[in-house]
Amino acid sequence: MCGIFGAISHNHNILPTLLNGLEQLEYRGYDSAGIAFLTDHHLERIRAIGRVENLKESAANYQSHIAIGHTRWATHGGVSVENAHPHRSEHLMIVHNGIIDAYEEHKKRLTLEGYQFTSETDTEVLVHLLHEAMQSTHDLLLAVKKVVQSVTGNYVLLVMNQNDSESLIATMQGCPLILGLKEDTTFIASDIAAIIPETNRLIYLEQGDCVVMKAGNIAYFSNQAEQILTSQEIAGKIQISDLSTEKLDIGHYEHFMLKEIFEQPHVIEKTALKALEQEFAPSLFGDKAPAIFPEVKRIQILACGTSYFAGIVAKYWLETIAKIPTIVEISSEYRYREVIIEAGTMIVTISQSGETLDTIEAKKHAFENGAFASLAICNVKESVLPRTSDCRFYTEAGIEVGVASTKAFTTQLTALFILANALAKSQAKLTEKLLQTNLQRLHELPAMIAQSFNCQETASQWGALLQSAKSALYLGRGIHFPIAAEGALKLKEISYIHAESYPAGELKHGPLALVDDHMPIIALLPHDALFEKVRANLHEVLARKGKLFIITDSKVPLDDLKGAHIMHVPEVSDALSPILLTIPVQLVAYYAALVRGEDIDKPRNLAKSLTVE
Repeated sequence: MCGIFGAISHNHNILPTLLNGLEQLEYRGYDSAGIAFLTDHHLERIRAIGRVENLKESAANYQSHIAIGHTRWATHGGVSVENAHPHRSEHLMIVHNGIIDAYEEHKKRLTLEGYQFTSETDTEVLVHLLHEAMQSTHDLLLAVKKVVQSVTGNYVLLVMNQNDSESLIATMQGCPLILGLKEDTTFIASDIAAIIPETNRLIYLEQGDCVVMKAGNIAYFSNQAEQILTSQEIAGKIQISDLSTEKLDIGHYEHFMLKEIFEQPHVIEKTALKALEQEFAPSLFGDKAPAIFPEVKRIQILACGTSYFAGIVAKYWLETIAKIPTIVEISSEYRYREVIIEAGTMIVTISQSGETLDTIEAKKHAFENGAFASLAICNVKESVLPRTSDCRFYTEAGIEVGVASTKAFTTQLTALFILANALAKSQAKLTEKLLQTNLQRLHELPAMIAQSFNCQETASQWGALLQSAKSALYLGRGIHFPIAAEGALKLKEISYIHAESYPAGELKHGPLALVDDHMPIIALLPHDALFEKVRANLHEVLARKGKLFIITDSKVPLDDLKGAHIMHVPEVSDALSPILLTIPVQLVAYYAALVRGEDIDKPRNLAKSLTVE
């Protein structure tokens, strides 16, 4: 959740840069926003409900060389100016991402000691704890260390002191934090998107790191071992990012979501490139993978939301190609029950951000119960999940600004198809013929997806037909059911039309009661082994006068399904058809939201990165 950005410079006004960076982070939370900065040794704060743009007019009246900022997704307390960050305790100001456990106990004690609270947040507890600690330490760095030892949870803290105009202090536990270094300015953010317009010289902080930022350098850097790093050691941590600001530009598209849908051929090709070159070598998943993969007897996939649906598709591939029994579970459910993990179980986590708290905790739970290895599929380098896993595969989606995932989902699917083949190869279950067939399928996929964009006009027409819908059903069978589920999720997320998904064979076991001439039913009808089964299910819909929308790659005439709206996509192999059929369901959701006038890139109540339970 929540976006954090801070900067300190020698002598130039960094407020415009801070506000621009915060706008790049709004996908992480946009209920409210705020900034704090020093001007003439006085601590100022500007906060507002809604978007970062609501801060700009007031901020234009100031200049400052040191500032911190925050975009909020509400957790503790409602959406209000009082609950917006930064939070203050006399001469201290703080922005915070994450959750502090049992903060109410600290709040009760601090209240008895005379501290006054103006918000409902756990963050205000932290800033008062810092103020209290400074009374005995008289040093902010020592106060920060003292406070983090007294609290538990996953968090990022960024602190400003009115009495110190030359430094900012930050620390992290369980949530990502990135430093950006420039000649005369140092940046810190919860996401690379805020920093990359300014510099590509980055340091990814590790668990427990604490850093004191100066203008253009880091004065102090410590890890969990309390080691003070030399300038040479710090230099060794600097990574040069190849991400460009062009990728953050919306270009000629009306929304980032549409831009990101059309980027899918390129990012899938980029994700698949090394797998094609190395012919599904296990080493694609890291140095440990060649030793781990032959020992895998079972797979437990843990994920949330869209990533969970990717995991269900992967189950079919892993069991069909690699012949490995696979279970897929929602992370937030898995972590709160007793689990039985059989010998040889590898945990596969899927997360766009790599910082999804439920998935991080679910993986820990699995290892407490006997998992022998872990693998992360992720889009963000050096984030928590890949950094703490034995094996990892980074998708090449790039920054995804739209909150509703598109290219991150299809690159996850691509990575999982590669995983199934790599595991099969490592266990001698992949024949040379199937190896070459799957490599060819993967090679052809980006071009097939580009061809599928021919359905854009039809998707636009369908969106208009869905404008007044109150609810919708999505149907699919087999490996395509999770794509139907993803389509329903997309429609809910951005158009606010209630949508549910069902395996088409389950229609007669309850959902058919909802079908009438007002109910849109969007069905996936690929020409695979279940084609005739699904076709028969769709007759059940038409017999009840349902409004039927069919997405198919079949060249078989569908004259028997009279009155149905039909969208054709290119024929593709059964193995990779789930990826191809994702494109039309994304476009239908987009155009339904567009015609209804919704805020497509920033749907209400949602955020991109979920670092809370």
